[in-house]
Amino acid sequence: MAETQRVPLPEGKRERYAALRAEIAAVIAGEPSRTARYATAASLLASAFPDRFFWTGFYLVDDAKGDELVVGPYQGTLGCLRIAFGKGVCGAAAAQRQTILVPDVHAFPGHIACDSRSNSEIVVPVFDAQGALAAVLDVDSTQFAAFDADDQAGLEAICADLLTRA
Repeated sequence: MAETQRVPLPEGKRERYAALRAEIAAVIAGEPSRTARYATAASLLASAFPDRFFWTGFYLVDDAKGDELVVGPYQGTLGCLRIAFGKGVCGAAAAQRQTILVPDVHAFPGHIACDSRSNSEIVVPVFDAQGALAAVLDVDSTQFAAFDADDQAGLEAICADLLTRA
């Protein structure tokens, strides 16, 4: 696909997420590669919120291990390579199969500091069409309490589209 001119995103957070959801869905429509779908989502999300999203990417369920995440496509500084289910925010979200929003990662028991500049985090599970956990979307911010219910709703909606429409 050739580079296209992007339409400016709305200012409001809810509207911005809705526009991003539509844009991501349009770009990944018909793309069978999970890697390409995740890479596209990470890139568009990171560029949409450059003032708040310090690290944006996916940790994929390692099918060979079954209880471990391995770093996938991302935008940002070096990420942790592997995270066991139940460890850190990503591992907790994978084990619990639910979104975890952390306003202060330094207060989260067992937080894994892949980059010490991260101060808040949201992790959203990604499920395939059969309902199996495929990955988690991890977004970190250098700001404390950078994420709220609007971020959660927007990111969950985007993640719901990533594999169910493949």
